[in-house]
Amino acid sequence: MLVYGINPVLEALRAKRVTRLQISARQDKRIDEVLALAAAQDVRTERVDAHVLDRAARGGVHQGVVAEIEQARDYTVQQLALPSERGHAPLIVVLDGIEDPHNAGAIIRTADAAGATGVIRQARHSAALDGVVGKASAGALAHARIATVVNIARAVEELKEAQIWTVGLAGDASERYTDVDWTLSTAIVLGAEGTGLRRLVRERCDRLVRIPMLGSVGSLNVSVAAGVVLFEAVRQRTVADSTRC
Repeated sequence: MLVYGINPVLEALRAKRVTRLQISARQDKRIDEVLALAAAQDVRTERVDAHVLDRAARGGVHQGVVAEIEQARDYTVQQLALPSERGHAPLIVVLDGIEDPHNAGAIIRTADAAGATGVIRQARHSAALDGVVGKASAGALAHARIATVVNIARAVEELKEAQIWTVGLAGDASERYTDVDWTLSTAIVLGAEGTGLRRLVRERCDRLVRIPMLGSVGSLNVSVAAGVVLFEAVRQRTVADSTRC
C-alpha cells in the first residue's frame, strides 16, 4: 500500500508502518524530519525523479514524497466496542456505502481528532484505503482503528448486542442530533451522499437524528455532518468529565 504527501508520510513514519521511502523533493525542514524519522527506523530511502512519484501516486499531489507502508491491522467490531484506552465509553463511526475517498479520508481525520474509538466500513461499495484516503485524512489513516466488515446492517446488530447505541444520521429524522446523550457508548452511522442510509441499515439503527438546516440547501457534505455530530459528542463528554472532577 502507498501513501503520499508530507503529512501522511510523516504520520505513517510516526506509526512505524513505513517499509520504503521515495523522495524527489528538495530538502527543507519538513523533508528533513521525514528523512530523520526514516533513518532512525532504518527505512530504505531512495532519491528518484519526480515523474517516478507522479506514476506511483497516479496523479495525486505527492509533494515529492511517497512511502510504501505495512498493511494496517484489521480490527473486529467487538474490539472497537470496548472502552477506549482512557476508559471512555466507545464512540464509533460507521460508514454505510461511502465510496468517495475524499469524504472517507476527511471522516477518518475528524474521527481521529474527536478521539473516536474506531471506524467501521464495508469491504465492498466503500472507498479503498489507499493513498487518496491517506492524503485526505492528513495522515490520520496511519493511526486509525478500522474494522472492515462484509455487511454493515449486520455490524449494526453486533454493536447493539455489545450494548452500543446506534444512531443514524438522516435528513428526515424527527429528532435533532443534540437530543442524543453522546456520553453513552454510541456509534454514529453515516450514509452516502445523495442516497443516505440504506434501508436495512436505517431500520436497524436504535434511533435516527438530523442536523437542522436553516439556509437554502437541504443537507451538509457527509464529512462535514460527521464533524458536527462528533464534536457534539466531544462537547458532551468534556462537560461530563469536568463535572466528575
